[in-house]
Amino acid sequence: MKKSKSLFYSLLLCLALMNTGILFAQKQTKKELENKKKQLQQEIDNTNQLLLETKKNKKLSLNQLVMINKKISAREELIATINGEIGDLDKQIDDNNESIKGLQNDLIKLKTEYAKMIFYAYKNQDAYSRLMFIFASRDFEQAFLRLKYFQQYSEYRKKQAEKIMDTKKNLNEKVFDLVSKKTDKNILLGSQEHEKKNLTSEKSEKEQVFSQLQEQESKLKKDLEKKKKAAKELQLAIQRVIEKELEKAQKEAVSANKPKPLKLVLTPESQLLSNSFASNKGKLPWPVAKGIISERFGVHPHPLMPNIDINNNGVDITTSAGSLTRAVFDGEVKAVVNMPGAGQFILVRHGEFLTIYSNLKDVYVKVGDKVKTKQNIGSILYDEEDSKTLLHFEVWKGQSKMDPEDWLYKNN
Repeated sequence: MKKSKSLFYSLLLCLALMNTGILFAQKQTKKELENKKKQLQQEIDNTNQLLLETKKNKKLSLNQLVMINKKISAREELIATINGEIGDLDKQIDDNNESIKGLQNDLIKLKTEYAKMIFYAYKNQDAYSRLMFIFASRDFEQAFLRLKYFQQYSEYRKKQAEKIMDTKKNLNEKVFDLVSKKTDKNILLGSQEHEKKNLTSEKSEKEQVFSQLQEQESKLKKDLEKKKKAAKELQLAIQRVIEKELEKAQKEAVSANKPKPLKLVLTPESQLLSNSFASNKGKLPWPVAKGIISERFGVHPHPLMPNIDINNNGVDITTSAGSLTRAVFDGEVKAVVNMPGAGQFILVRHGEFLTIYSNLKDVYVKVGDKVKTKQNIGSILYDEEDSKTLLHFEVWKGQSKMDPEDWLYKNN
């Protein structure tokens, strides 16, 4: 008997913990969705601001199409997030309806049982009858048990009344919560409808800009070739810096009568910095205070000419005019190079890792300078023809290119 009771209470405890876990998971999901919504809305607002800057120049540009595409992508993700919230609320509303149904059935049963007890009590309310029932016992033990029965019965009635009150209270709370959730759902449905209208408008704008830009295809192809040439020159310049660093390490090895290293050898201090950089993957601050990634890493189709692929060794971050670039981590400036027709670039070494900041107008550091995280190191070029301010940013590990988005903090 004791074992079965113990098992019963253990089961109740497990169920309570499971319910708590489910509630916690629901809250976490809701919080995550709300944070994602805020992040996406911020991205849309930033894109709108940059799009307004681009539109100041009356001439249509590819940058406008890129910004509109970025906004459409964020808007679609925002609608999907709202759908997720609505789905969660629908599940909670269904659960609430089931709970209300169960509580209503419990209340009916409790009230029925209580009514029977009241009726029985009414029929046997004569104190003399109760007394005679006790005195009619065959012995003292039976008399004691009958007295105990009346006491327990009275206590049971009180508990039943309390259960009815508690059930009513729980029922009222569930009904209130249900009304609240339905209100939240209606607000979300309104928000969803609003975002869908915005999306339709943005897609219409995209079609218009896309159509007008197609008339400039030959010019855009020339611009693309120019961009590819600049990217190749930047690649070669970065490679020269890396080779120069390796040559320096090899000369130092020869002078110390050591074997030539095939790759950069790190000092204990540099190794520590490298390990620290690696441990901050996904947490590095952005190289600009405010901006959006307008072109991602790797190979992807051209926004206007899908039959032409673009290969990006880093990411392009569009920001507002007059913006500065900043170091994403502690390190040492290893190169400041002027690229004719494409501004300047800075290469900062963080142990085994390198970060490159390209398309700069002015540079505030020189080779050999030690820089700190978030230290401003240069100003970004403003392209008057396209009305855009764009930073090209790369991350390398040794001689391997990495996707900078994997390293940067997700909410800039």
